[in-house]
Amino acid sequence: MTEIPYCTREDIAGALDFKQTARAARAIDRAVASGSRSVDSLCHRTFYPELDTRLWDWPNGQHARPWRLWLDQNELISVTALTTGNTVIPATNYFLEPNQDGPPYNRLEIDLDSPSAFGGGGTHQRDISITGLYGYRDAHTTVGTTTTALDAVQTTLTVTGEASAQLGVGSLLRLDGERMLVTGRRQTDTGQTLAAGMDAQAKSVTVTVASGAGYATDEVVLIGGERMLIVDIAGNSLIVKRAWDGSVAAAHSAGAAVYAPRTLTVTRAACGSIASTHSDSAVVERWDPPALVHQLATAEAINTVLQEQAGWFRTASGGSSSREATLDALKSLRSQTYDAHGRKARLRGV
Repeated sequence: MTEIPYCTREDIAGALDFKQTARAARAIDRAVASGSRSVDSLCHRTFYPELDTRLWDWPNGQHARPWRLWLDQNELISVTALTTGNTVIPATNYFLEPNQDGPPYNRLEIDLDSPSAFGGGGTHQRDISITGLYGYRDAHTTVGTTTTALDAVQTTLTVTGEASAQLGVGSLLRLDGERMLVTGRRQTDTGQTLAAGMDAQAKSVTVTVASGAGYATDEVVLIGGERMLIVDIAGNSLIVKRAWDGSVAAAHSAGAAVYAPRTLTVTRAACGSIASTHSDSAVVERWDPPALVHQLATAEAINTVLQEQAGWFRTASGGSSSREATLDALKSLRSQTYDAHGRKARLRGV
């Protein structure tokens, strides 16, 4: 099973203005992975969606309510198929609860006005089977389209500038019914060049191209060895922030090629989905974790990177004295995230 991060490499690199190197990327990726899993541990749940089939014994120590199955950590977003004792229970004969505020759903109840019931298998072991989408929620944002067709085995795809600006290493994508995890990015020639030269001064923030419509705000472009963040677009002029991602500002001549990181390396068939073919201009959707979950995963990853740099002894200086950083803001964010999204214990009567 591929574990999905809740923030991206670009989130951390942008916050710290890291120079893009393979060594820095590995350090950030480790921090993103550990930060995301620490959020799962704190909240006692997994947030990303996963299509799976899971089994339960029946009876399962729940004799007081024989029509109710507690899912506990196996929270559901939706159900594809429910069987008990090899008998299919139709969707009209059960309820997912709590119905007022789910998903996620933490229990499944048989409709008492239906003829269905749990049990009936040869033994109690693994009597109930539920195929469905497990996790906290399945919220997506449409970010752009692909620029090439994709077969069922390719592991790279190229996206439009709009998608490039909103995706990073660690993004979970959905194309048609298939989910893919972005594991790398590389530069793609945008097919445009500088229409006018630029000097190396910070005040030179206008990149003139043939068509500004080919780019998107927040996209990072590469000219020569310098990366630039597009902060605005006015006609065919890209307004940029120079020397982005730790690169160095330099002079660039008219006619220099403009690149952007639009080619993505992906893990196919992620989260239990099935690899399939996708046409050119397929809609690219990005899965979005809850805002606080994304924020905490980012903060945890940043803290890990900075702690590693400081040998796990970060200090806060004041005047002539220094002391170990207390990380009060991070602790407060952890509390907020747990209060909003933590899975509290279910009480059982004996």
